[in-house]
Amino acid sequence: MNVLHECVLLDELLAGYRQPLGPDYDAYRNHCMRVFNFCIALAGKSSAEENKIIIAAVFHDLGIWTENTFDYLIPSQLLAQRYLEKSFKASWCKEIDAMIGEHHKLTRYRANPQWLVEAFRKADRIDLSGGLLRYRLPDDFVSDVLDAFPNAGFHTMLAQLILKRMKSHPLSPLPMVRW
Repeated sequence: MNVLHECVLLDELLAGYRQPLGPDYDAYRNHCMRVFNFCIALAGKSSAEENKIIIAAVFHDLGIWTENTFDYLIPSQLLAQRYLEKSFKASWCKEIDAMIGEHHKLTRYRANPQWLVEAFRKADRIDLSGGLLRYRLPDDFVSDVLDAFPNAGFHTMLAQLILKRMKSHPLSPLPMVRW
């Protein structure tokens, strides 16, 4: 398995969100690239499928910055839907909507097994765990991806958002988590 270091579509899409991402731009881009690489490795899909993974990776957490909220799944889904409709890829909306909406699901996604939802969910978990979870991906591949795209403060920023959310919404500290 080789690490994919370049992703033109991912960079083009993220460029449009440089302002809302502000100082978190590099941290979020690296997170997206890590998730993209892990998902490609887990799914082993065609180039059409690769574009779905890129789109989901770019938009999956973006609502944190565009809507300034930690309850970001729906805003992130709406951003992806708008992009897909403008790009004449509306037929991908349901799958990418599920990829974004279920990426923090604690249990296996079973509703549509041929979709990329489960691979994407696992890819995000690999990254959030700092590579502790690997889902049978080779250790050297996971390490190479983590080395190629440094954390750049992404996990620290998430921890700060969680603490802030716990203070303001103690009964709903993690609104993005699904069973």
